[in-house]
Amino acid sequence: MRISNLKKRMGTFELWIEEMNLESGLIHGLAGPNGCGKTTLSKLLTGILTPDEGMMDLEGLTPRDITMTSQKPYLLHDTVYENLILPLKLRGMQPDKEETDAWLERCGLKDKKRQYARSLSSGEQQKLSFIRALIFGPKLVIVDETLSNLDPDSTKLFEELMLEQQRKRPITWLTISHQLVHLKRVCDRVHFMEKGRQIAEGTPKEILLNPSHPSIRAFLADTEVSFRG
Repeated sequence: MRISNLKKRMGTFELWIEEMNLESGLIHGLAGPNGCGKTTLSKLLTGILTPDEGMMDLEGLTPRDITMTSQKPYLLHDTVYENLILPLKLRGMQPDKEETDAWLERCGLKDKKRQYARSLSSGEQQKLSFIRALIFGPKLVIVDETLSNLDPDSTKLFEELMLEQQRKRPITWLTISHQLVHLKRVCDRVHFMEKGRQIAEGTPKEILLNPSHPSIRAFLADTEVSFRG
């Protein structure tokens, strides 16, 4: 997927992506300080926002092929199960009991499938939102700070689910996170943004371990995160 000369103005902020390549079948990380345009870009990709100018070549993907998870997931006033199968219903797909039970079992929610979804803990709600995003077989998944404020075990589960998915049937991911260790562990490519622009793109090692751009070095110093290991 290729983005070129993409512009979107919102108030005094302007997103301008001169060139960004999101190679299909890879896990892409999107990093940068608050307010740099990461979420605006994700909303343009999903069709929530319309660009003012520019081109997004999504290689034939439609909104039916794209899904997005957020830090604060929206859940229906219904059961865990009904929330899980919502994307299937919206696409006219028939739920498979074995498959839905397997997803719920993987996240420790099988015994809660008939429970009111909004009564789950915040971490359980995130897990439900994450598997709901995957259940219909999307081709592009945008993860917008979904892993923020999760405990280490939940973060590990999310990473395992992403990597398991890539081994079974590779899809394209764009994961937005301030947890740079997470990006280093799962991403094939990392894109770094500043003030509405992409200022660097490369492997996690190039961007997060040996950055050449001074803004990235300053950002990494502020995070006080070690990438050894």
